[in-house]
Amino acid sequence: MGLTRRQMLLTTLAAAGGAVLAGCGGGGRSEAGAGAAAGSAGFPVTIEGKLGAATIPQAPQRVVSVGYTDHDAILALGVAPVAARYWYGDEKVVVQPWARAAAQAVGAAPAVLNMSSVEPEKIAAQRPDLVIGLYSDLDAQSYPVVSAVAPTVGPPRGFDDYGAPWQEYTRETGRALGKEAEAEKLVADLEARFVAARDADPQWKGRSVVVASRSADKISVFSSQDPRSRFFTQLGFTVPPRIDQLAAGRFYTEFSFEQASELDHDLIVWDQLSFTPGGKATVVGDPLLSRLPAMRDGRTVFLEGATELAFAWQTVLSLPSVLDAVVPQLQRAIPKT
Repeated sequence: MGLTRRQMLLTTLAAAGGAVLAGCGGGGRSEAGAGAAAGSAGFPVTIEGKLGAATIPQAPQRVVSVGYTDHDAILALGVAPVAARYWYGDEKVVVQPWARAAAQAVGAAPAVLNMSSVEPEKIAAQRPDLVIGLYSDLDAQSYPVVSAVAPTVGPPRGFDDYGAPWQEYTRETGRALGKEAEAEKLVADLEARFVAARDADPQWKGRSVVVASRSADKISVFSSQDPRSRFFTQLGFTVPPRIDQLAAGRFYTEFSFEQASELDHDLIVWDQLSFTPGGKATVVGDPLLSRLPAMRDGRTVFLEGATELAFAWQTVLSLPSVLDAVVPQLQRAIPKT
């Protein structure tokens, strides 16, 4: 059975997320929030997306984020969204710990939009003059309805669903807010960190990686077009072509436990361990997985707790902490020779 993005990507982290990552919540403001996009330079601007074009006539004052993680880039660019979409964890919280400082800097206290799918009525109630839904489930049915409420920047063209890199989401958000230069600086600064890590450990270049998750009855592996896999390709690793062939345009593919050998590559990254009954211990003790050479040799990375949560978001604000946590694990798994 296929999974929705909400199901596949950590909806069951509510228990872990509530305890580990209590963040900022709160109601939306009745007027434009502090840090609204300022000035008229660069407007009007038209942004072409997968579902249609959004023309933004002037600097937006009431920005609503309907992408699961889009408010991170909005906050990083110094704009306070009046509302943001809930993804997982505490249902009163949409600002995660890595975004707190950025939110506090602009006095952001976005209203929480708790929607299992896009609900235009809830969006319209926030009286937006711009809706950003880059990393969202907007589709051919919902996009025209939401666009009638306010200019709506939907999923970008040229990528699988939810598959655009964080750079694209950051830049598109910058264009929509009239902050292209600021977005480019954010991208350049974070890209420099990836380059520095990659250059410091050249032995990773060209090594194969699978980013996997073990549930109670199957194993899921992310395609190369998913942001989670992109994290490792930015560090020099490659995703085996067979994974993409099996994913067939989706952001993941699935294997039975009997197909565990499909995971045997240079590096296995175990993600979403809060999905796995028993967590890391279950993966390590699995009789089929434990036979894999990569598992026996310790060529593994386990993403748990706060790192797992930050890794799920894959934003310009969450990734610095992920690099801090993951690079040392990579250095142990595939050290210099």
